[in-house]
Amino acid sequence: MSDNAHTSVVAPDGNSRLVSGFLDYLKIEKGLAALSISAYASDIAQFSTFLETRKRTLLSARRKEVGDFIQQLFSNAVDGRSVGRKLSALRHLYRYLLLDSKIDHDPTLNIDSPKQWKVLPKSLAHDEVGSMLRKRHPASSKKQAVAIAARDQAMLEVFYAGALRVSELISVKLEDLKLELGCLLVRGKGDKERIVPLGKLAQNVLEEYLKEQRRVLLAGKSSPLLFPGRNGRQLTRQRAWQMVQQASSEAGRKASPHMLRHSCATHMVENGADLRTVQTILGHADISTTQVYTHLALDRLKNVYRKHHPRAKAR
Repeated sequence: MSDNAHTSVVAPDGNSRLVSGFLDYLKIEKGLAALSISAYASDIAQFSTFLETRKRTLLSARRKEVGDFIQQLFSNAVDGRSVGRKLSALRHLYRYLLLDSKIDHDPTLNIDSPKQWKVLPKSLAHDEVGSMLRKRHPASSKKQAVAIAARDQAMLEVFYAGALRVSELISVKLEDLKLELGCLLVRGKGDKERIVPLGKLAQNVLEEYLKEQRRVLLAGKSSPLLFPGRNGRQLTRQRAWQMVQQASSEAGRKASPHMLRHSCATHMVENGADLRTVQTILGHADISTTQVYTHLALDRLKNVYRKHHPRAKAR
C-alpha cells in the first residue's frame, strides 16, 4: 500500500480500544512493569491527540504524520532522548498492529531516530562518586538515625556497584543478596532476572549494615526487603531520589539515581569492559540501548592502539 492511504477505518472510540489491546499485550505478553506501560500509554495518547488535529486516527496515520509529530516535539523544545522514547513507543505499537493484521503498512518505517537520542547520559567523575559514597554522620545519635544512615550508605554503594534502577533497588529482597559470593539477584523490567556482581567495598558496607542496623530499622517487625523503611515498609522511589540528591549535594554535585547507574556503566567502559558485559549488568534487553557507550569504548581502543601499535605514532 502507498504511504498516502490506509484501508482501515476505525470507530470514534477505536483509538482507545486499540491502545487498550496494545497495553494488555505489553503487560501479558511482554511482562512489562506498570511504570513502563504507563509511559507507553502517555506517549501514544500524545500522538493520538496530535492526529486528531490532522483528522486522522492511529490506524490511518501515515509516515508524514509521524514525521510532523516528531518535528513538533523538537519545535516545543522536547529533548532528544524524550523524542526518541516516544518514537520507540510508536514503533512498538505499529509493530503490534502489523502483527495483529490491523494495518498493512507501518508508518514509523524509515523514520530516523533523533541523533540527540544517542547522546551519552550524564555521569559523575570518579572523584565525585568517591565523595558521594564517603561515610556520613547520622542526623542524630539516636539508634534509628544511625540505622537509617547505615542503610542509605549501603544503598548508595549498591546503586553504583550494580548499576541498579531505583525500582530494582527498593524492591530487592534480603534472600536475593549472596554476600559470600559477592553478587545480587536483581529483578528488572519485565520481571527479568539478572545476577549483578558487587565489589569488595559494597560487600563490606552491606556486611556492616546487616550486622545490626537492619534489625534496628525493623523495630521488631519482619520484612523480606534488603532495604526496608521504618517498620518494614517498602521505601518509595521518591525517598531513594532524595537520598541520592542529598548525598550528591553534600559532595558538591546534583545527581540522580539514574546518573549513578550510568556512572557505573561509563567507568566500566572507560576501564576496558566490553559492551556485552555492560549490557548484562545494566539489564538492557537489547544491545542497541547499551550502544550509547560505544564512543567511550572506541576512545579507549584508540588510546590502547596508539600506545601499543608500532606504527601508530608519527616519527
